[in-house]
Amino acid sequence: MIIDDKPRENCGIVGIYGHSEAAQLAYLSLYALQHRGQESAGIVSSDGENVYRVAGMGLVNDVFADVQKLKRLKGNIAIGHNRYSTAGASQPMNVQPLLVRCKEGPLGIAHNGNLVNYRQIRRQLEAKGSIFQTTSDSEVILHLTARSPAPTIEQRLLDALSQVRGAYSLVFITLNKLIIARDPHGVRPLSLGRLGDAWIAASESCAMDLLGAKYLRDVEPGEFLAINNEG
Repeated sequence: MIIDDKPRENCGIVGIYGHSEAAQLAYLSLYALQHRGQESAGIVSSDGENVYRVAGMGLVNDVFADVQKLKRLKGNIAIGHNRYSTAGASQPMNVQPLLVRCKEGPLGIAHNGNLVNYRQIRRQLEAKGSIFQTTSDSEVILHLTARSPAPTIEQRLLDALSQVRGAYSLVFITLNKLIIARDPHGVRPLSLGRLGDAWIAASESCAMDLLGAKYLRDVEPGEFLAINNEG
């Protein structure tokens, strides 16, 4: 098995919360961030009852050439990912966002960065019975979250992130939340903005410019934000 341990400095990620056309906004954002990754693209959305995923190899326009694909991505929450092409890592199973179903429900992740201790964590998890579906370092975060005894998804994610080392900007999606995290050193970029009442997180503010959204600020190093219908 070839483990994907190449840094993905240039992946593009986006998160949308509170907009009736969240997936469409995510699509446009990924188009604006296309320069950050050309290997694959994907979007996961939620309507509060179900999650939906469309992802594949190629440019954003290639993956979403069939307009029906975007129409299948229902809901007012969405996350998206453009993957940076790296040697030996071009495999469909590694296309993000990754999506799993934990005991609290579905959880999706889009990751820009590189976890330097993921090989060690992966070996430990496999020794305990975890079965990995990809060769991506991002998947260890999902396994650590699923195994955490913490009572809430936010606490379980924080528990997982406390065990990884390296650079990351992350957006997560649950049935009713958008969760945003940046590593303690702020190595990978992540911006926060608003479009009316909707929230937007993106690797670069150019995504917000395309949407006509207002850039608010950069997500602070080490910051962890959970956005739901209470703000």
